[in-house]
Amino acid sequence: MAETHVKHHDYHIIDPSPWPFLASLGAFIMLFGAVGLMRYTRGDQFLFLGMNLATPWIFVVGLLIVLYTMYAWWSDTIKEGRAGAHTRVVSLHLRYGMIMFIASEVMFFVAWFWAFFDASLFPGDAIQAARAQVTGGQWPPAGMEVLDPLHLPLFNTITLLLSGTTVTWAHHALLENDRKGLIAGLSLTVVLGVLFSFVQFYEYAHAPFAFSGSIYGSTFFMATGFHGFHVIVGTIFLAVCLIRAINGGFTPQQHFGFEAAAWYWHFVDVVWIFLFFCIYVWGGWGAPLAAG
Repeated sequence: MAETHVKHHDYHIIDPSPWPFLASLGAFIMLFGAVGLMRYTRGDQFLFLGMNLATPWIFVVGLLIVLYTMYAWWSDTIKEGRAGAHTRVVSLHLRYGMIMFIASEVMFFVAWFWAFFDASLFPGDAIQAARAQVTGGQWPPAGMEVLDPLHLPLFNTITLLLSGTTVTWAHHALLENDRKGLIAGLSLTVVLGVLFSFVQFYEYAHAPFAFSGSIYGSTFFMATGFHGFHVIVGTIFLAVCLIRAINGGFTPQQHFGFEAAAWYWHFVDVVWIFLFFCIYVWGGWGAPLAAG
């Protein structure tokens, strides 16, 4: 009888799990909560089955469910890996899953780049559609001051490029079983990620244009803000890896969690390079620079 329970294949059949259902439930609650939150901020009502759901708390509940599900689900995945369930075939499939996830993220950024290029290459149509003043199809729109790409944007570019080198250092240290190098490289990467976010928050607070009021501001903030959100997520991802590294959670043979975080961070780096040259440099070329 004992032989019937012996695994004769490289695949991992997981035990019944509540996390897919809870993740779907949390996302569904967040959907309604996001609408209710937006209606709440505008002072409107969001009536559903006779109830006014214009409140921020529904979104908060959905978000907490999603965050708890992420923590619990990934904790189970880590336990499965420690138990030897992540064979070469399973590890390969995990890598395929991460590659597909990053590919889906690329499509998000393609949409923001598409919107920016469509507005900048055909400014007459875009600015008219936005009901703004049109002066010879000019881009950026006439009278618009832009951020100096050689000031804070260049600083953030250098910061992210440095973080790419430190996370690579951490990866090579892990492969060499250098625990101190791994922790040092990850710590520097997390610090640089936090620094990038603070600089971008400061840049947004002092930007000479707003999100609303111009097609330039809308496309600029959507593209750079979406990237900034990914930087925050990536920083949290790497911070979790740092905690696991301090606790001895990775080995040179088994460290897919860290590898996935490094892939994600390099993806964030590459996207920022495109953002810097396409939106900050090319997209604001010829426009007056904001003072300071």
